[in-house]
Amino acid sequence: MANITRILAVSLIVLAVLLGIFAWTLSRRPVAPVPQIVQGQASFPVVVTTRDLLPGKPIDADALTLRMAPSRGAGEFADATALVGRVPLIAITANTPLSEANLTTGLADAIAPGERAVAVRVDEGNAVGNRVRPGNFVDVFFMLKRDMSAGPGADAEVDATQARLLLSKVRVLSFGDATLPGTSDATDVSAANAPRGAGARTAVLAVRTADIDALTLAEGAGRLVLALRNPADTDIAEPPAMAPLLASLRMPNDGASRAAAGLSLEALAGSRGERSARTPVMPPLPAMPSMPAARAPRFQAVSNDLELIRGAHREKVTY
Repeated sequence: MANITRILAVSLIVLAVLLGIFAWTLSRRPVAPVPQIVQGQASFPVVVTTRDLLPGKPIDADALTLRMAPSRGAGEFADATALVGRVPLIAITANTPLSEANLTTGLADAIAPGERAVAVRVDEGNAVGNRVRPGNFVDVFFMLKRDMSAGPGADAEVDATQARLLLSKVRVLSFGDATLPGTSDATDVSAANAPRGAGARTAVLAVRTADIDALTLAEGAGRLVLALRNPADTDIAEPPAMAPLLASLRMPNDGASRAAAGLSLEALAGSRGERSARTPVMPPLPAMPSMPAARAPRFQAVSNDLELIRGAHREKVTY
């Protein structure tokens, strides 16, 4: 029993010596550097400019690049694809991260070249019961009403009450508070989750620049009507010059062309046909009798004799 105790004691002593030697060996080795976590390590891609950008000029693809940054600021972008074609509001120098605050936003980005955004008054009666949505296409009709307050004999601004197609396949940019996705200046309201447009008072239309004057005059002098159409419908009519009563022109017998020609209230009521039926036909004038040829007037010769009467004696004297 005593031998076993001695053997265990010697073994523990040897183990302690070995552990001491191992510890001394480890203490002699150089300390390995501990990697430190660097605060702000570049790990976020950010879109920056490669050259100076001018305000009002669309951005080209070669003017943008991606760089890694410690963080991405508010409004900065991680993808340059969606920024091609955007327009800077101010001059931006090279190597500057792009942000939403420096680029144009709202309806201006949704307007195609050659178009302008024009607001028109709408209500439930002329806007398909307020069922027009941003992104829809509409035909714009207008009605002009003759001013009869001056009396039937006075000259009126409009010859006759009439209605006709003014603009064909016009895109709706906003309707009431609802706008196209990504074009709202405040809260981004898309056409899908926007309210149905109850109580809308204005609609913003994308109108060609050459058609703005006609739209403005038609709205100021009459009433506009928005007719909703299928976006796949390619039937587009170009109204001819706005002459009074275009029904006198020879137009193709199709819906768009007839709408562009217009219709007057007089023609719709059939007043022209009734008037022509009631108007008596004037008989031809009777033949006038032939007048005799004018004769030359006769002149009597003037006599140079003078008759003298003396009592019962008469005497002619020539002078």
